[in-house]
Amino acid sequence: MSNPIKRSELIRRLRRCGWEGPYQRGKHPFMVKDGIRLTIPNPHRGDIDGSLVAMILKEAEISDQEWRNL
Repeated sequence: MSNPIKRSELIRRLRRCGWEGPYQRGKHPFMVKDGIRLTIPNPHRGDIDGSLVAMILKEAEISDQEWRNL
């Protein structure tokens, strides 16, 4: 399981993995890579919970090892 993280840090790390965005069309922002659309949380107070980060990483196919090395 991942640790809680600030939204800006999540976006920065996803960009390092080749994701572009975030873009906004509809209720939730998203990032794209190779035609895949990854929904990310809306800005809110506090950090993004580790369980949600883990779900995002699974959907983005980013391993825990790769995430820790970013």
